[in-house]
Amino acid sequence: MSVGTRRGAPGHDVADGFEVPTLRDPVATDRDVVGSKAANLAEAARHGLPIVEGFVVPVELVATSPATPPPAALDAWRRLSRGGAEAVVVRSSAPNEDLAGSSMAGVFDSVVDVRGPDAFADAYRRVAGSAGGGPMAVLVQRCLAPELGGVLFGVDPVTGRLDRTVVVAVEGGPHRLVAGEVEGRRTVLDRAGRVRDADGDPTPTLTAGQRRRLIALARRARTCFGGPQDVEWAIDRGRVVLLQSRPVTAVAQVAAGPLLGPGPVAETFPRPLSQLEQDLWIPPLREAVAHVLGLTGAASRRRLRRSPVVAVVDRQVVADLELFGSAGTKRSALAALDPRPPVRRLAVAWRVGRLRGALGVLADRLVSEVDAALADLGDLGSLTDDELLTVLRNAGTFLRSVHGHEMLAGSLLDDPGRTGAEAAVEAIAAGRALGWSDEDIVARLPAALAVTVPSLGPRAPLPEVVATDGAPGGPLSRREELRLRTRWLHELTRAVVRELGGRLAVRQQLADAELVAHLSLAQLRAAVLAGDRCLPDVPPTPAPVPTRFRLTADGAPVSEGDGGGSGVGAGGGRGTGPVVFADPIIGDVLVVRTLDPDLAPLLPRLAGLVAETGSPLSHLAILAREHGVPVVVGDAGIRNRVQRGDLVVVDGRAGTVEVVTP
Repeated sequence: MSVGTRRGAPGHDVADGFEVPTLRDPVATDRDVVGSKAANLAEAARHGLPIVEGFVVPVELVATSPATPPPAALDAWRRLSRGGAEAVVVRSSAPNEDLAGSSMAGVFDSVVDVRGPDAFADAYRRVAGSAGGGPMAVLVQRCLAPELGGVLFGVDPVTGRLDRTVVVAVEGGPHRLVAGEVEGRRTVLDRAGRVRDADGDPTPTLTAGQRRRLIALARRARTCFGGPQDVEWAIDRGRVVLLQSRPVTAVAQVAAGPLLGPGPVAETFPRPLSQLEQDLWIPPLREAVAHVLGLTGAASRRRLRRSPVVAVVDRQVVADLELFGSAGTKRSALAALDPRPPVRRLAVAWRVGRLRGALGVLADRLVSEVDAALADLGDLGSLTDDELLTVLRNAGTFLRSVHGHEMLAGSLLDDPGRTGAEAAVEAIAAGRALGWSDEDIVARLPAALAVTVPSLGPRAPLPEVVATDGAPGGPLSRREELRLRTRWLHELTRAVVRELGGRLAVRQQLADAELVAHLSLAQLRAAVLAGDRCLPDVPPTPAPVPTRFRLTADGAPVSEGDGGGSGVGAGGGRGTGPVVFADPIIGDVLVVRTLDPDLAPLLPRLAGLVAETGSPLSHLAILAREHGVPVVVGDAGIRNRVQRGDLVVVDGRAGTVEVVTP
């Protein structure tokens, strides 16, 4: 687009009908004309923010003269540099960079400390050519020699907190910082400019006055552009100057809600569940736990309504740690006073007292009912499809009762006895002494199932055990009797599902009987009752969830632990993959010394990126977040802790890199 409508107007040069406007010229706010970077600076200047003066060679003029600065650009350079006596910075300003959806951070070239006409011509050619034939304007500004420089984010991009400003400072200008060459001093400030966190190099340390001026710059930039900004800044002769401003991209969502973790349920469900396992086994557990917590007064109805109680996150079963008393947090003085009204406390005590008196009888009765129901089933192969679905439904009802009674027995009864694991070891040892196969042991001595993990897939081999001397032990405690019935009910649902999967495969509704575990319960019913053909998805193995975490609005887990990592989280979520140090393929975790901008083309294929140095606000870290790649920076010892091929979990929020034990 030609913008030569003001030929000869003061404040800009003209060549062949094209203007070369300064950043103070009104046309410089048009990003289609001058590109986004220059337009943002011109808009900042219009709002009174401190910028470095300069001019712009517009997109259309660069397109007509990409290899040599046009005469008007040379004239503007001579005036800005005072005849070549002062250095300038030659920067990219493409229309498609510095946008809200994509920053293109560091993708295009910039050249600092340009002196003399030949160097200016070379820098112009390099910047114009960095667009690869795409539209590009060339921004030229005076070159500062600041005492400090850096980057600030008007929101914490890793935690998503809007009341925090993250500043990374280095001595001199920010160009080495954003290129990932230096780590800088990272400081997290509150709205008043007070330091809430700091790490990285011990110097430079910002003074209180500098912190306040940077907070003010972040606030003014946010007001100018309508949202939190990623600002490059410099302090030149005591004055804070805005070098560049663009919207902050790929901001993490704030995690909220209950504190979750696998701890209370990890023993029962230690591995990721398939979709059908989730549908069959988790609702009965969730409903039983919620009922018991409400019945005993351990949680109010309102608290239970706000909690998932037991949930599945990334196919892994987790629980509300605070409801289960596993949060590990100190009890406040107010909580110790027990805010429940006296009448409610009395009612709870009455219910619990009556439960304790009757629970032994109720538990024994439930165990007998489960055993009788299992004994009456007979051969599953003789049942119709509808009857098998009924068995699944009834098993869910029994699971709810058994889970609830087990929880009550564990908390209310003083009932010593053997554990299910001890009974299982005795059963396995006895069966192996008789030469039985694993299938025979499970069929004849089902107590052996107590040391196996529930699964709808092929049964794993029974563990190796050491036979104990002497006669078999005494009876199991009531809680252990109930836990063993839970495991038997899981095994019943496994047998029913595998029978149905085999029938669906024979009817060619399912490509492979083993795929039945990846159907939802609704899909299984539709296939059985309506004859639908099934095309289940088989998801990859997920990264282990953190020990303690909260969820973002889109269901992503965010660790609440102390991290314990040697690095700094730079965002991007969590990812799992094998370690490589070069030449990554899809799904690899790349471990490097520095965040070299040349790595940008590799980002879409990575499951994680870890660097020994670098800043969360460097260009490559920003691009990685935009691609959803978890990033950890500043982990100086990472190359000594991991080897090529190690399977690791990279947590871009906590700053941790954990090796996964096979």
